[in-house]
Amino acid sequence: MRPDTTPPEPSDVPDAPDATDASDASGSGAGAHGDAGAGSGAGRVAVARTEAGAGTGAEVLAVLTHGELTVRGRIPGASNAVLFCGVEHEGRLLDCVYKPVAGERPLWDFPDGNLARREVAAYEVSRATGWDLVPPTVLRDGPYGEGMCQLWIEAAEEDGEAGAAGEGSEGSEGAQGHDESAGDAEGPGEGVTPLLALVEGDEPGEGWKAIGFVDVGEDRTALLVHADDPRLRRLAVLDAVINNGDRKGGHLLTDATGGLHAIDHGVTFNADDKLRTLLWGWAGEELTAEAVAVLRGLASSLADGAPLAVRLAELITEAELDALRKRTEALLSSGRHPLPSGDWPAIPWPPV
Repeated sequence: MRPDTTPPEPSDVPDAPDATDASDASGSGAGAHGDAGAGSGAGRVAVARTEAGAGTGAEVLAVLTHGELTVRGRIPGASNAVLFCGVEHEGRLLDCVYKPVAGERPLWDFPDGNLARREVAAYEVSRATGWDLVPPTVLRDGPYGEGMCQLWIEAAEEDGEAGAAGEGSEGSEGAQGHDESAGDAEGPGEGVTPLLALVEGDEPGEGWKAIGFVDVGEDRTALLVHADDPRLRRLAVLDAVINNGDRKGGHLLTDATGGLHAIDHGVTFNADDKLRTLLWGWAGEELTAEAVAVLRGLASSLADGAPLAVRLAELITEAELDALRKRTEALLSSGRHPLPSGDWPAIPWPPV
């Protein structure tokens, strides 16, 4: 399903809005308050469509990097410029999202670097884990200058309507296909395995992890829960590693094959603790043996001079790279999923 777009307006793409604080920009469309995907869930669901003909990872990266980029429209509702594009290379055509640096919104608490490079850095770390949770993402030149270009993910439709918590989540620029975040209070429809849901009562139920209570209108609340899903658990580890400041439900996409894709990573890698996420269900629990093995490999890949470290040094600051190493080592040292720090809002708003 193609997103609703408006014709691109070249005159306003380079104009960045006034600076915003990451702590209150959780709904900021372009990527988590400025991040190329976080805040704009308004119509863009992920980045590039995955399908049988998309090709191997290397082929997709080649198309995204070297292909001719054609802007088809601007996805409305994002606080940063988010452009839906087609990219063609050697006869292969893919859908993608292009977020030019010139259209980014400045953030006072993320003064260094830019959203586009952090999005690419998140992809590089995801790829290094072997979990491949972030769609292929590259840094390249485009019609409006340097920006990130990410494969469009066509999100599968879910049965059931989105609950009240999912309404008005215009801050999630990452809903590449659509906002499929939460099921209604009655629970998911038959044959679907949603990642988030609203349930009645005080307990999440088997197979679910509690996030917290949300207002669903008419003086009623419901418990927002996320699935006790190994894919989400891996993502919770990845978010802790990259210090994701805006993991909303609208940034979680499931494709037609059941694959999970996480998008909108512009508000990441800060040297200070900024972790803000829906995925607190495993907080304080022991890391899985798989996660420990992945973190050990990642720690080695982040050593000075290692290819991943060299690549990340091109995308984030030295202080951010050092903090990334320390977070990875801290997770290995504790052997547990992190707990909310208390110094920063633990859950983004709106959550989905």
